[in-house]
Amino acid sequence: MSAERLAGLTSWNADWSGLRVAVLGLSMTGFSVADTLAELGAEVLVLSESADEEYARLLPVIGAALELGSLAEVPEALRAFEPEVVIASPGFSPSHPVIRWAQDAGIALWGDVELAWRVRDKVLRADGTPADWVLITGTNGKTTTTQLTATLLVEGGLRAAPCGNIGVPVLDAVRDPAGFDVLVVELSSHQLWYLGLSQPEGELFPYSAVCLNLADDHLVWHGSAEAYRDAKALVYRNTRVACVYNKADVATRRMVEEAEVVDGARAIGFDLGIPGPSDLGVVEGLLVDRAFLDDRARSALELTTVAELESAGLSAPHIVQNILAASALARSLGVEPEAIHSALQGFHLDAHRIQVVARHAGITWVDDSKATNPHAAASSLRAYPGAVWVVGGDLKGVDISELVADAGASARAAVVIGVERGDVVAAFGRHAPAVPVFEVDAGDTGQVMNRVVEIAAGIVEDGGTVLLAPAAASFDQFSGYAERGRRFAEAVREWIERGSADDAGGSPSAL
Repeated sequence: MSAERLAGLTSWNADWSGLRVAVLGLSMTGFSVADTLAELGAEVLVLSESADEEYARLLPVIGAALELGSLAEVPEALRAFEPEVVIASPGFSPSHPVIRWAQDAGIALWGDVELAWRVRDKVLRADGTPADWVLITGTNGKTTTTQLTATLLVEGGLRAAPCGNIGVPVLDAVRDPAGFDVLVVELSSHQLWYLGLSQPEGELFPYSAVCLNLADDHLVWHGSAEAYRDAKALVYRNTRVACVYNKADVATRRMVEEAEVVDGARAIGFDLGIPGPSDLGVVEGLLVDRAFLDDRARSALELTTVAELESAGLSAPHIVQNILAASALARSLGVEPEAIHSALQGFHLDAHRIQVVARHAGITWVDDSKATNPHAAASSLRAYPGAVWVVGGDLKGVDISELVADAGASARAAVVIGVERGDVVAAFGRHAPAVPVFEVDAGDTGQVMNRVVEIAAGIVEDGGTVLLAPAAASFDQFSGYAERGRRFAEAVREWIERGSADDAGGSPSAL
């Protein structure tokens, strides 16, 4: 296929017939890609090292072929297929041999988000236009902010759907026959890296966008902190109305300053301080908007209060920042302050996000298993100073020393888990030697959290907190952060049922 024809594939109604597309990976995302392309009439070959049984069964039904086997090298079946486009699931890193082969061969390389953008006119609004897209990324807080934004938009009378990295493929939202006014798209750095490969005809033009924060993460996947930052910055490219950024995070401001945006797009800041014109912030316990009103130089609009957020379990500083970011995005689309206030009264955080799982015998047990990197864990530690900190796992190539020296130094004690325990214990020895450290070396996943709870219960003070905020990924010992958090909560409940901290068998000895 000629580059000219590929450039013309920017509509559901374009001629996709006969296009040879190799789809890498058969997860929820990979299947949504294959299903979409098959419906468009493309010739589809899915390659995956493993496959969900249901997806594998459905592929021949929709008219797609499946090749299972190792992708450590370029499969002969892929070479023989001679794809004109390769669409990769986000897990395939830039250094993956199949990705390098596609780039070296000059084959168009897309992610699922680019395909979704190209066919976004599948379902149109009443005015004949496709849904607007709002893009959300950041090292931490993406999912919460995506859920918040969609909730605020719906309360404001718009048909909105959260999708993307949040768990619902963008293509599923684009093809939903009900149609939407706005798609709120959570984007990982992996998805953004693929968008960075787009030719002009495949570039997104979001209505509004935000990068919530930036800290080192996924360095192994990207190859460097600079490459990770550059991927995140792509969220602002071609933004039409509002580039929302974190005033407390200089990196996000620089992203906006350097972004190529549509003329007229505004920079909208947020933080926990007093806002200037074109910002959202906090004034004497009030969350206020000074960006989306006529007299923003001299007045502000109240959105909610910190006291109301506290009663709803939403007052942790990083959650308030997420609320301000989501409010800015919603206000850019015309949602009134009253609707934002109303929506926040009924909003609840997902499980494993700074979730209080129990309060018993003077101890608060908090599950923030979703804190899978140092930046997220630092936010949790600031929300619960002096906590017994449960930390460790797969560090993903990130150095934990700065976190330990800063937020970790004020912990009551540290209970260290995970296969990379040695690095974490060494970091405490170098940077926070006054903090007692206890190591859990249980090899059986089913016993890790029981031992964690036994140790923590023996050292936490009355009125204190035990905080699971691992600052690391979970796949070294668990199937994911959700299982890690669930096992923690189960272990806490079992400890409570046993009656008292005395059942822990005495206070443990620190390393």
